[in-house]
Amino acid sequence: MRNLQFLFDQTNPQESQSVSLLEDQLTLFKRTNSDHWQVRFKLTNGSWHSASTYSDQIAEASTRAISIYETVKVKIANDLSVVKKRFKAIALDEIESLKRLQNISDQTRRDYIYILTNYLIPFFGKYQIDEITDEIISDFASWRISKMGRVPAKDTQRYHSTTYNRVIKRAKANGFINPYKDVPHLPIEGASTKPRAAFNRQEIDHLLSFMAYWDQYKRYGRTERSRQMQILCRCYVEFLLYTGIRQGTESMPVRWKDLQWHIIKGKKYLRIWVSGKTGPRYLIARDQLLPSLDRLIKWQNLPYKNLNQVIDANLDKLIFVMPEGDQPHGMDGVFQRLMKDSELWIDHAGQKRTLYSLRHTYATFALADGVDIHTLARQMGTSVGMIERHYSKLTPMLSAAKLA
Repeated sequence: MRNLQFLFDQTNPQESQSVSLLEDQLTLFKRTNSDHWQVRFKLTNGSWHSASTYSDQIAEASTRAISIYETVKVKIANDLSVVKKRFKAIALDEIESLKRLQNISDQTRRDYIYILTNYLIPFFGKYQIDEITDEIISDFASWRISKMGRVPAKDTQRYHSTTYNRVIKRAKANGFINPYKDVPHLPIEGASTKPRAAFNRQEIDHLLSFMAYWDQYKRYGRTERSRQMQILCRCYVEFLLYTGIRQGTESMPVRWKDLQWHIIKGKKYLRIWVSGKTGPRYLIARDQLLPSLDRLIKWQNLPYKNLNQVIDANLDKLIFVMPEGDQPHGMDGVFQRLMKDSELWIDHAGQKRTLYSLRHTYATFALADGVDIHTLARQMGTSVGMIERHYSKLTPMLSAAKLA
């Protein structure tokens, strides 16, 4: 209620084109070309955030401004990016900045703009800036070879990487990527590379055991929202681990109605309909996922006793939502906290683990269990060539018993 006191304290605010709220923490203002009130305030990293209230009425705009402000604070507290923006929009801003920049040579300026215009924007432009994954980076490398007709020289790759990093740096500075999030970088072929971060079976056993009581983990300043995010994260991690699905763009849109039973000779298997970057497909979940989904149904207070009833109801609701029905903008921040709390953030090669590490782990375990690469490629929605390129080095280790 204290936040609404200003509604009664303002005297004839319509006469002004700038109004201060919440002890000058927020500023309402109007642009010359718009009737709608905008709100502006400073983020914790020192940068400014502004948004439209989409209202020309001061009382309504003020209420909406406070709502925007409180929403942004919750996102920051949960390590979520404040706003969404595509790579293309930020890259175009970078081009305009380069045109004005004084401390670089004209040739360097032209090179940066050429790379952005002809390579980075055409490929990355459609992606949300905070949803670029290692797999997308790998696809860019293949696309670039196809476009150029050859493997680019190391100097060319280095220029591409530097230009890409400028866009990522701009995104972080403007709050489009959480400043603490590890963002995949463009590799330079020929440089020493480390294998993708993954988990071994002992580490997965530890992770699963730890997550069972993680929501009771003592953390200074933890909110109820944070505790609920931890519970949802546990189910999300298990879903990725037991399906091999891509995190984010492929997994977050999955709905309960996309789950079906697939019966072969009286044996039931959970089949999941997924729409991914290679087109729609069915994938088969491991049996270990079933208790996790039953637990999620109960936690979300759905009016069904178990997964059987949910599937029979053909429930048209998102799976990965809070009990109130809202879906987090991402799970990267809470997963990073999970990795640190469980002391699993860094793998044996010094690589930081991300949600993508669960997909890599799924593939590694599947190959170790004897799943052939053609079946695995269909399950994961990728090509046989991609599986061979990333996992061929593991083959001797996976076949140790046969080779010894």
